[in-house]
Amino acid sequence: MVDYLVIVESPAKAKTIGKYLGKKYMVKASMGHVRDLPKSQLGVDIDRDFAPRYITIRGKGEILKSLREAGRKVKRIYLAADPDREGEAIAWHLASYLDLNPQDPCRVVFHEITKQAVQDAFAHPRPINFDLVHAQQARRILDRLVGYKISPLLWRKVRKGLSAGRVQSVALRLVCDREREIREFRPEEYWTITARFAVGGKTFQAKFTGFGEEKAELRNEEEVRAVLRRIEGHPFVVAKVKRSERRRNPAAPFTTSSLQQEAARKLNFRAQKTMSVAQQLYEGLELGPEGSVGLITYMRTDSTRVSPVAQAEARRYIEDHFGQEYVPASAKQYQSRAGAQDAHEAIRPTEVARHPEAVKEFLNRDQYRLYKLIWERFVASQMAPAVLDTVSVDLRAGEAVFRANGSKIKFPGFMTLYIEGEDDAKEEENSDLPDLEEGMVLPQPELDPKQHFTQPPPRYSEARLVKTMEELGIGRPSTYAPTLETIQKRGYVVLEDKRFVPTELGELVIDLLKEFFPQIIDVEFTAQMEEKLDGIEEGRVNWVEMLEDFYQDFQTQLDAAERLMQQVQLQDEESDEVCEKCGRKMVYKHGRFGKFLACPGFPECRNTKPILKEIDVACPKCGGAVVERRGKRGRVFYGCKNYPECDFVVWDRPTGGRCPACGALLVAKRQKDREIVQCSDPRCGYRAEGDRPAGEGGVSEIVKTMT
Repeated sequence: MVDYLVIVESPAKAKTIGKYLGKKYMVKASMGHVRDLPKSQLGVDIDRDFAPRYITIRGKGEILKSLREAGRKVKRIYLAADPDREGEAIAWHLASYLDLNPQDPCRVVFHEITKQAVQDAFAHPRPINFDLVHAQQARRILDRLVGYKISPLLWRKVRKGLSAGRVQSVALRLVCDREREIREFRPEEYWTITARFAVGGKTFQAKFTGFGEEKAELRNEEEVRAVLRRIEGHPFVVAKVKRSERRRNPAAPFTTSSLQQEAARKLNFRAQKTMSVAQQLYEGLELGPEGSVGLITYMRTDSTRVSPVAQAEARRYIEDHFGQEYVPASAKQYQSRAGAQDAHEAIRPTEVARHPEAVKEFLNRDQYRLYKLIWERFVASQMAPAVLDTVSVDLRAGEAVFRANGSKIKFPGFMTLYIEGEDDAKEEENSDLPDLEEGMVLPQPELDPKQHFTQPPPRYSEARLVKTMEELGIGRPSTYAPTLETIQKRGYVVLEDKRFVPTELGELVIDLLKEFFPQIIDVEFTAQMEEKLDGIEEGRVNWVEMLEDFYQDFQTQLDAAERLMQQVQLQDEESDEVCEKCGRKMVYKHGRFGKFLACPGFPECRNTKPILKEIDVACPKCGGAVVERRGKRGRVFYGCKNYPECDFVVWDRPTGGRCPACGALLVAKRQKDREIVQCSDPRCGYRAEGDRPAGEGGVSEIVKTMT
């Protein structure tokens, strides 16, 4: 006999928690939100305290009908949507439709889908939290006011189909501002001198730092020549050796932001993909005889807090599998960033004993790789610090000082299991210096002067943009991925080499918003609005008063924009390519994955073509030109222009050279700031020596001969 109905968002989640509750519980899925503001109109009565008008989402009628019928047959209904603002709003909408009293204990919340967590939640149901509901509703109305008031203005003044969003516009501004920085950047020349030594069977390098105690910057070739003249004839003597011990602490367990960043660095996942796979791990997957199991805790969080129970479990695992010396004296505590809501724990495995390899056969490749990343990061976060022996050596050649830094792992600690990825490459350090003592005279080194140029700030990758948004307080964990997806879908930015580049349309929209709606795209103002939404959730701020304060200034800006914004003609750039279907000259358009050619006769003629970029390499199969292409998901690859007649294809950019081992094409594979030249045939394994830093100037022929 079924006594209780439990409603969650997804069938996977329903299946997982159903096995923990027993036969008296029926678990059904609402498939996410069931009510929302109408798409065809504003849906907000501004004059009646911003009262929203909710309608049933198309396609949800049958689901709601089945939930109502099931609800009539049970003693009590529990609403078990996700433990955040959106989940609370879903629970409230369901309660309204099913005629439940929201003050009754009908809401159950758990942050991990394990037997203990689920049973504890059902032992302590609570009423619906209207502070959370009001915070979600205020955000929804705020975003609706901005989008549905500014977007029609852009349609009239610029082009139909444009949109402006409160958070998306600020994210777009960051991308556009960075692009302008890059355009306005003027590179400055600088030089380095590296001395390479061979001592006691070991090689190491030292960098020129200056003369005596004075630091010296080398700005041009003449200054390099002057240094080399002052060095000439002087032996290299060890002037100072400083040895010390350094402790390196593990990274904190994942938050939503840091998970998206690390998954991008290590797994090449887009933010949207990371969240989709994490949702699957949270809701539960079939693990053979175990049935459906939730593998990680809730994945939308800005907290690094970890429960004492999980910490104790991790410490036992570390002692059993790594040894007592890998267990720190006390459990690791991590400080969440300033302004974090701290509503949920950090992202961690629900059970540390469930090693990634133990569940690998039940997961697909993406699920396994992300689970492994989360598992290793959490366990490493609870391990002892690594201990490194470091040494800094000053070498003198006359008055010139060269410095060599080296480090050697004394105790690996957490590094045995996991090391956090990096966005920016660090300066190369010697892994292990030879035993050097003060007063030693070293053999003459090979001197390598190099010319460099300062580089502009890098364009934003998805990971870097998410990190910047988090640091500036723009958006919250649940909004990062959809925000990045939206600015691409609207054609405001494209991804080139995994970096965001604004389109002409994106820059035009931002310029108009800067002029007429400076508050909307002001970073500080947007962060303040997020803080007010947090205040509503905590019961400190009245949601209607917050909207009234915002709308008063916003309406004034809207009125001014209607009067003063000029009509803008955004012309498509014409190409030399002729449409073979209707004879018109094709124009350049921007899509999610960059530029493409389209016929201007749309909708009568819908012909489109990719823009094929030749890379001056001949196809090894037919001799045709090799061109850069993009797959359906936007990933760049290289193939023959004569496709489909010729099927040659490689993922990495061909260099034009041939492998000395097997004769196949050599390709350049980019890794962080370096290009690795290797054979395109994976069976060969050839890799060229002397990988080169990407984007740096070489050594001039004159300076090559100086030494």
